[in-house]
Amino acid sequence: MRLAAHAVGRHGISLRRGRLADAVVEALLTHGDKETAVSLHGERLSPAMRRRFAEHPDPAIRDAYPDFVRDMVDLGVPIGIAALEEAYGRPRTALAGAPSPRLRAAVARTWYDRPLAAQVGLLADPDRQVRAAATEHSQPGVPPEWTDRCLADPAVRVNVARYVPLTSDQFARLIRSGDEGVHQAVAENPYLSAEMVARLLDIDDPLVRIAVTHSRHVDAETRDRLYALVEAERADGSIDAEVALNWDFAEPDWLRDAPLDERMTYLDCRYATFRRVLASCYDLPEEAWRLLDNDRELKVRRAAARRPDAPPEVLERLVRAHGDVFHIRPLLVDHPNFPRHTLRTFVDEPSPNVRYVALQDPELPVASLQQLAVDAEPFLRRGVARHPNITEALLEQLLSDADPEVADDAAANSALRPSSMYRILTAAGL
Repeated sequence: MRLAAHAVGRHGISLRRGRLADAVVEALLTHGDKETAVSLHGERLSPAMRRRFAEHPDPAIRDAYPDFVRDMVDLGVPIGIAALEEAYGRPRTALAGAPSPRLRAAVARTWYDRPLAAQVGLLADPDRQVRAAATEHSQPGVPPEWTDRCLADPAVRVNVARYVPLTSDQFARLIRSGDEGVHQAVAENPYLSAEMVARLLDIDDPLVRIAVTHSRHVDAETRDRLYALVEAERADGSIDAEVALNWDFAEPDWLRDAPLDERMTYLDCRYATFRRVLASCYDLPEEAWRLLDNDRELKVRRAAARRPDAPPEVLERLVRAHGDVFHIRPLLVDHPNFPRHTLRTFVDEPSPNVRYVALQDPELPVASLQQLAVDAEPFLRRGVARHPNITEALLEQLLSDADPEVADDAAANSALRPSSMYRILTAAGL
């Protein structure tokens, strides 16, 4: 309630999950404004406070959340289907037929498991933005009887050409269109026949060429030729070639389902995309894993290390050399075979990214935390500030850190004593 009197405090409270006490909501209403009220809705409020909002005399406060959702809809920003239902007060089935095309498009973008009847209604919508939103993803998909109509529709042609099975006639019409975006979408389609792929080989577009190299219907010699053409374009300064070579828009997913003998022929493929997909197959023989664990590309080695029976020494060697990838879960250090007792030894590694991994040990010794708390890298000090084994003295030290994000994380640590919290509030005049 004291924090509610401070703008940053109100923002912090708005980020907390779960229901807020009525007294806290009242304090937020007293000190806050429309921006504060946006976060006060739904299950975050008790029934009594929901009635309080519904009867609030200021419409800017009363309608803060619905107005925010409507603004997101008008801007075309994706927002969850439950939020749309709450803001508009209608079920998703009704919202799919709302008068506003922007709202119908918002429903199409976020109602992922809509039934076929709802999808057909969106595919037939008179507004092109709604039809485009309904076909952005391969699910719930396009019924076969709607394929021709969708492929003839400029609003959805590119989306649909990327993932629907195509007949020879449909494929031929798309190629004759001369549309660069359509060609690129068709090249990513996983259902192309060998004859279709052969017709794409002469299209002078680096994005098409690299997509075609991922096809099961392209032999090694052709793949090398196409890559060489794109690499030459990149050397000449082509941005499209740079993008094509560095972004894996369509991986060769078919390789995962190929017979083992066929998959093994890609073990020494010169293109890392194929080796990375191969490393995601868990039925490879031991000699294959020896090669993949020592692959020249880090992303291949990391993919191989995610197999269920990855040896402890392979996991430790990989993480000790390169750290972990913290935006991909589960972490490699969370692998059942990772030797977690070695984590605290990472504290003395030269790379800060590897030192950071040591913080994954919830019982990291205080001496190690003290060492990392004075590291030059703020992200390491932030990791210490969040650590469950932190001492009161270290918390006090990090609360005064020059980097405000470090101090923020220290203040959020559940080990912080209430006496320290009240001292901070008093010092801020709250």
